[in-house]
Amino acid sequence: MVRSPVVGVIGAGRASEAGYAAALEVGRLLAHRGATLVCGGLGGVMEAACRGCREAGGLAVGILPGPSSEQANPWVVLPIVTNMGHARNIIIAHTAQALIAIEGEYGTLSEIAVALKLGKPVISLQSWPTVPGVVPVDTPEQAVATAFSFLMPKE
Repeated sequence: MVRSPVVGVIGAGRASEAGYAAALEVGRLLAHRGATLVCGGLGGVMEAACRGCREAGGLAVGILPGPSSEQANPWVVLPIVTNMGHARNIIIAHTAQALIAIEGEYGTLSEIAVALKLGKPVISLQSWPTVPGVVPVDTPEQAVATAFSFLMPKE
């Protein structure tokens, strides 16, 4: 059985207008490429990415910090309740095969750190671009293409 690639979208819980638009497009592009999107399931970048993914027919998974699936944004198809607070960031980093960071603060940085420690690719779209090991890009298209370049088998 072939599984779809799992790409994490991490970032600001309160996104700027540009960050929201970028995350929306990243979500759409991931769905068009057949990826499953995994995120923290809340608002901001997470909501926008889930929305773009769902509107394009994709699967959006939300790893929630609290005790109820009710906190998931309306675009999450599969809410996973953890009641673990920020510790759920570790689950997101372990679940994703590659991560795309859009804006964000220290919670995003914690996911970046765990992913890099695990040897997973992290692509930055206006989020912590100077962290060693992070691959900065300028557009949603570049972010998704770069993530997939790490996921494709090397010949």
